[in-house]
Amino acid sequence: MIALGLLFSFSASAQVPKDILVVGQIAEPKSLDPQVDTAVNDFRILVNIYDGLVRFKSGSLQVEPALAKSWTINKAGTVYTFHLRKGIKFQDGTAFNAQAVKFDFERILDTKSPYHDTGPFPLAFFFSAVKQIKVIDNFTVQFVLDKPYAPFLANLAYPTGLIVSPAAVKKYGKDFGRHPVGTGPFEFKSWEPNSKVVLVRNPHYWDGEAKSKMVIFRPITDENTRVAEMMSGQLDIMPEVPPNSLSIFKSSHYKIYEQVGPHLWFLILNTRHGVFKDKRVRQAINYAINKKSLVNNVLDGTATVAAGPVPKAFKWAYNNKLKPYPYDPAKARKLIKEAGATGKTVTFYVTNGGSGMLDPVAMATAIQADLKAVGLNVKIQTYEWNTFLGKVNAGLKDNADMAEMAWMTNDPDTLPYLTLRTGAFPDKGGFNSGYYSNPEVDKLLAEARSSTNQATRAKLYKKMQVIVHNDAPWAFIASWKQNAVTSAAVQNFQLQPSFLLLLKNVYKK
Repeated sequence: MIALGLLFSFSASAQVPKDILVVGQIAEPKSLDPQVDTAVNDFRILVNIYDGLVRFKSGSLQVEPALAKSWTINKAGTVYTFHLRKGIKFQDGTAFNAQAVKFDFERILDTKSPYHDTGPFPLAFFFSAVKQIKVIDNFTVQFVLDKPYAPFLANLAYPTGLIVSPAAVKKYGKDFGRHPVGTGPFEFKSWEPNSKVVLVRNPHYWDGEAKSKMVIFRPITDENTRVAEMMSGQLDIMPEVPPNSLSIFKSSHYKIYEQVGPHLWFLILNTRHGVFKDKRVRQAINYAINKKSLVNNVLDGTATVAAGPVPKAFKWAYNNKLKPYPYDPAKARKLIKEAGATGKTVTFYVTNGGSGMLDPVAMATAIQADLKAVGLNVKIQTYEWNTFLGKVNAGLKDNADMAEMAWMTNDPDTLPYLTLRTGAFPDKGGFNSGYYSNPEVDKLLAEARSSTNQATRAKLYKKMQVIVHNDAPWAFIASWKQNAVTSAAVQNFQLQPSFLLLLKNVYKK
């Protein structure tokens, strides 16, 4: 184990030791339980503590073996049989085996599980097709699905599919998220709220030891402070660099990384209460917002204008015929007037930072001005990230008319299925916080996820995008070119299309 003396304090003169990596995070994590979390900010920590049965191959969204060395799928696409690696132990010394896998997934899927109350598990939707989990033998586990489900392997590779220690869950119960135990390259050392999460190298890692002895994740919510600490040498890695700060790091002291990924930044519009019940007003919002100005001026060209609910990064599923709503304030004013909404006041939930949220306060201020220009008064309410998520994920109800949101996804199914279906209303466990409902969209999404033919899926997704674009349950704003900056000493760092941070092979020279 590493001496406690290495848990140094961060002062203006502090120098980060060579064998320690310090990561500047955008927010305090909510939990370190992968089945409880929803934010990429937290996932970036979790993928270094835990493994899944499968994982995304570094640099891609291609699924490769992890705790499972191989798998087979029956012809019907309804039975997945995983053959597990032998001799792997969780970081608490207990054995990883098929029983552990069964325990983990039944914890989140089976309401009768004695450990289901360690949730809630908001992304259990990812595995809703699982009908039964069978232990064939100690190192063979089988998932039986109620119907073919194309995103299943990709969802297993997502952090929600990470495998936790059953013994630790039984020991800590609802507090497991403060005492995480997995099989990953780093193990949990400590969590000092609003200060740091400390991980240390797992000396028994099945896939070879990590190159750094320790990783410290520091939540620094104020972007100016985060930039200042990166420049002063107190951070080694900073993901999600504020767009207007990227140019500061163009020197030999730093390395800048940029990559287009499956990201979407949008406004959730409340289709149940208030002025956005009227489709004309929702469409007006899309015409009223100068998205090119947001992308070029507020975001300094670090994003592209979005056209619909599927990010362009999913080339095979993206509808290229769909064009972004043009900036047309005259048309917006006309639609708002026709709907009798001119002069109305709308409440706008805004966060001061968070995973993939880009520059949320500046963007909200610009949007407020655009909507004022077409006859809508906007009242902004700003919240810290986790508080914001709690308010938005519970549903806007009659408390707010719209809210900022950003998603990074691993499959074109994920975002629309969890946020645009009637069956995904918050009271049903989903993230459809604006209560959008269209039976045709529901049907298309159900068909797309049950097909194993990619061409068929693509056709269904493209049709869905046209309907959603016209219904405008969101204001479609931007897709981010993700970025990060590291000190020049950091080696082997790579941005991932999944937006995760894989730090096992990262070190400082």
